[in-house]
Amino acid sequence: MSDALIEVSGVSKTFRTEVKEPGFAASIRSLYRRRVREVHALDGVDMTVREGEVVGLLGANGAGKTTLLKILAGIIRPTAGNVRVLGYDPWQRDDRMRRQIALIMGQKAQLWWDLPASDCFVLLKEIYRIPDAECASTLNDLGARLSVGHLLDVPIRMLSLGERMKMELIAALLHRPKVLFLDEPTIGLDVSAQQSIRQFLLEYVATNKPAVILTSHYFEDIKKLCDRVLAIRAGKLTDLGTVEALLHAHSPKRLIKARLDGGDGSVGPTDLTAFGFVERFTRDELLIEVDKDRVADCVHYIFRHLVVVDLSISEPEDSVVYESVLGQRNDQVARS
Repeated sequence: MSDALIEVSGVSKTFRTEVKEPGFAASIRSLYRRRVREVHALDGVDMTVREGEVVGLLGANGAGKTTLLKILAGIIRPTAGNVRVLGYDPWQRDDRMRRQIALIMGQKAQLWWDLPASDCFVLLKEIYRIPDAECASTLNDLGARLSVGHLLDVPIRMLSLGERMKMELIAALLHRPKVLFLDEPTIGLDVSAQQSIRQFLLEYVATNKPAVILTSHYFEDIKKLCDRVLAIRAGKLTDLGTVEALLHAHSPKRLIKARLDGGDGSVGPTDLTAFGFVERFTRDELLIEVDKDRVADCVHYIFRHLVVVDLSISEPEDSVVYESVLGQRNDQVARS
């Protein structure tokens, strides 16, 4: 028996939007003859997500990421193609499926602003028909793991953004879903809150093994959480493989920084160009970009021929990798 919990085949989604020129006359004309433009949000998407797998979905704004998640959650209907989530057609909105999925949208809240989280969770317990003992146990466990158990009686509007996001996570996981859709769950959070949520999700997935689809503009989320990465560009989906394969393909360079203690001038920039692009070379500092396969040779040469006080090796910034994945950057362009 297949362990695939999400199966998507040939899914397309086209939106029809009205186009109207400015002005009163154009408004009158639109009453009788409307111009319609078709926007192809998804175009022949195929994907499979298995139990316990976390799949990252990368894409620019408007690429179709949220549209795909809404189709999988049964919020909107595809124009063409087949979708199965836990063996159900999401658009049929079968309660047996809806009690086993959860959708978290980082930019939209599902909790009631003026109520404390504890009251919201009581309502969700009734909606999902969770037994009292099971709900209490799950709530205590999630509250402790996210370090917000002491805030359950505080109105949602009085919580910080990070605390509200943690409450949203608890609300989504209270019924222990088998499929979890996370649409930018760390958006707008500070570094500490992002790290806390990432660590929690890692532990939760390892323990409960839901199928997870994660979208994020923070590449750190993708690196830390995902087993496999997909990219969506203009509605088309591409499987990029594992995070390791993605980084190998899109971050082939390493930046070596060395703090130097003077020098006798016997080694100059031209001596290092065999290893890579020399960005800066003075008596006190060396900055060189090299292919990652040449890092060891370059470092060995530096220590043999220069007096090194300190040395560090860094990968490209996440933004550089992200832009490269989406085809928005030429990887061969020299660093500025």
